[in-house]
Amino acid sequence: QRDKPGGFTGDPDVMDTWATSSLTPQIAGAWEEAGVDRWARVFPMDLRPQAHEIIRTWLFSTIVRSHYEHGSLPWRNAAISGWVLDPDRKKMSKSKGNVVTPMGLLEQHGSDAVRYWAASGRPGVDTAFDEGQMKVGRRLAIKVLNASKFVLSFPEPGAGASAIAPLDRALLARLGALVSEATVAYEGYDYARALERTEAFFWSFCDDYLELVKARAYGSQGDAAADSARVTLRTALDALLRLFAPILPFVTEEVWSWWQEGSVHRAAWPRADEAWASGDERLLDIASAVLSEIRKAKTAAKASMRADVARTVVRDSHDRLRALSQIESDVREAGRVAELIREEAEGFSVEVELA
Repeated sequence: QRDKPGGFTGDPDVMDTWATSSLTPQIAGAWEEAGVDRWARVFPMDLRPQAHEIIRTWLFSTIVRSHYEHGSLPWRNAAISGWVLDPDRKKMSKSKGNVVTPMGLLEQHGSDAVRYWAASGRPGVDTAFDEGQMKVGRRLAIKVLNASKFVLSFPEPGAGASAIAPLDRALLARLGALVSEATVAYEGYDYARALERTEAFFWSFCDDYLELVKARAYGSQGDAAADSARVTLRTALDALLRLFAPILPFVTEEVWSWWQEGSVHRAAWPRADEAWASGDERLLDIASAVLSEIRKAKTAAKASMRADVARTVVRDSHDRLRALSQIESDVREAGRVAELIREEAEGFSVEVELA
């Protein structure tokens, strides 16, 4: 009944909603703008980030316009995000009135903390609003500040110093594995996994490795051993700041300014040194396991973590006890153990006698 008596006539002044939205690469790239040479340098672009509900509209329309005008895709990759959900797992939208605006959260928890929560949601997955995650992110940012201050409080290692202690080489071997894994994750746009692995390494670094080597870094085992710990600490901090930088840009930039030139965001991406592969990562696990049992014994006795231990008996396999012998000095100093006895056994156990 179009244009017939009793029928209807379409409005002649109608334009597709996506007419300009589908030209965003051309608009951003200054296509055919006089005196601007941006287009040849940016098109096709690297990445279109968007949510899943406009794949058939924005994404499709943009591809069609680019295909017929330029004979190419407008970008090499499209990153499809999920929605932000309210605590009842419903999509946040202005029409429903369940939107939480970010400004108050940024002021309360800090930008790094809010970015931490956002980066915990993987591509394509809906993410629930969780202020608790922001608090975790804030604690992480504060820990980066405090741990960095502690690492940088030690004197700089001497010229030509390198990691010679077995525990230090083990830490660098694990750091190399982390750098490789995080790099693969970021290159695949799996930023959540890169954050997850980096954060796990960082907390282990703070809770165990720092405690295990701090006495040696102060010089308890001589200058060469101290330099080994100091150069390892700084190497790890340098890499961790660069790995965290995409997610925690402000705290990493602050720490970087304390001891490095320029910006962490313009620094080269960390690369695993081939020399690090010579370390035995098992040493970290064994040292952490023994130290954990010593801490448990002190907690059970309601004693301070600085309480002295008269004797510790470690029972384990022959192979693991041989590995423990390489790092015995660090374990004893961290646990404040006067005597450490190794006994072969089928299973792992630790007997702790407080002084």
